[in-house]
Amino acid sequence: MANSRSAKKRILINDKKSKRNASARSDLRTSLKKARLALVENSENKSALVTTASSKLDKAVSKGLLHKNTANRRKSRLAKALNSAG
Repeated sequence: MANSRSAKKRILINDKKSKRNASARSDLRTSLKKARLALVENSENKSALVTTASSKLDKAVSKGLLHKNTANRRKSRLAKALNSAG
């Protein structure tokens, strides 16, 4: 357990940030899953879902959740799957 005031405060702040990051990561994963599912099922709104997932990937990079190369790789794979799906 932390002894100083500043250490106790850091514990509280880190807990708050980790909960926020977990929520954002979950939202990102959900949007990616919906986009991939739409591509597999060849649904009508697949383009919109891929665009939304790409946007969320960019936001995750700006928030520091993902490295930019990771996000670009995932966006590239989504775009490639969208183009091959027709």
